[in-house]
Amino acid sequence: MTNKIASYTLSFVLVTSLFFLWAFVHNLEPILIPHLKKACQLTDMQSALIDSAVYLGYFIMAIPAGIVMKKYGFRRGIIIGLVLYAIGAFLFIPAANSRMYIFFLGALFIIASGCTFLETVANPYVTLLGKPEGATTRLNLSQSFNGLGAFVAPILGGQFILSGIELSQSEQSAMSVEQLNAYMQSEANTVRIPYLIIGLVVLLVAILFIFIRTPEPGVKETGTQEKRSLLHALRHAHLRNGVIAQFFYVGAQVCVTSFFIRFAKFSSNIPEKDAAFWLSMAMLGFMLGRFVGTLLTRYIAPNRLLFIYSLAAAGLLGVAMVTGSTIAVWAIILVPFFESIMFPTIFSLAIQDLKEDTELGSSLVVMSIVGGAFAPLLMGWISDQSTIKLAYIVPLLCLLVVAWYGARGYKVQTA
Repeated sequence: MTNKIASYTLSFVLVTSLFFLWAFVHNLEPILIPHLKKACQLTDMQSALIDSAVYLGYFIMAIPAGIVMKKYGFRRGIIIGLVLYAIGAFLFIPAANSRMYIFFLGALFIIASGCTFLETVANPYVTLLGKPEGATTRLNLSQSFNGLGAFVAPILGGQFILSGIELSQSEQSAMSVEQLNAYMQSEANTVRIPYLIIGLVVLLVAILFIFIRTPEPGVKETGTQEKRSLLHALRHAHLRNGVIAQFFYVGAQVCVTSFFIRFAKFSSNIPEKDAAFWLSMAMLGFMLGRFVGTLLTRYIAPNRLLFIYSLAAAGLLGVAMVTGSTIAVWAIILVPFFESIMFPTIFSLAIQDLKEDTELGSSLVVMSIVGGAFAPLLMGWISDQSTIKLAYIVPLLCLLVVAWYGARGYKVQTA
């Protein structure tokens, strides 16, 4: 019994590290967007393809990851995910050397594919590493490291990836071709060492999983074994609405953080390194918001809290759009606090009372995060045609859809 407890404890520690790893790399994306915009001379819409590459990777690899986990077990699924993650990180080196944007996007797609495996496996695995009555506590503890990764990434990314050199268009135009190329190459080169270190750390964790025998707790089959169709699951109106709401929520979340550094520069002329620090404060708010939201759901119905938080976040975006200076920046910084409860709340409301359709319904809600691939593109296009401030109309409208779900769309009814 003692050996089993020790085995589960070690496995829990190793698996919990995965929550930090995927949150860390994802929260470097808001750093990469302004950085590669400089290094590769991109428009705002082109820079938003960073988010598209990541969220399309999740969308495409979600089902294969589930199949691998079911066929080969948790441990092998984790190892595959870590290896893909490390390969993607290492590919940043030749991508930086070539300064070809498509190579960066390919590397990010591979990293996202690896993270899809990790997220697909780690969440259910943690719940099985111990007594059933402690499953929720273990998962909440592991997810707290997700928030830690989101907080730390912008700080380190701002320090070691962003150069702090922000040349105006006129300054770049005054350069010779050789000088401009040297400037852009020096910007591209700053990602090499950070992503080399990330790749090595991830590879080390993969080696630990290879040589340390983690348990493979069985998953009990529940409910009917009858295969259900996609249309059968979508007969539930609250599930259909939940998929829509999650699509728009993830789109809003990605838009708010991905363009924050650009917004801070435009609105208040905040240097990129300073803006990266304030972004980390916003993500700290996101982490704290989850704890506060969990407490509030004891007293306020989840759908009502979702409605209130969505309107609050949309209101803050409205303030950011019509004001200037630091008021606008602070309004954006506060938005992640109110976004913090949205993903899990929409998820739980969407799959309630699905019975035999629960498994398929859960997959549909997870796959709807592909909204993060499209909303930033629209936001980038609006920014290119007007201003980054006006472009924040995209996440504002997305959050109004979430508010509708909290008010009416969540109601359980079968079509």
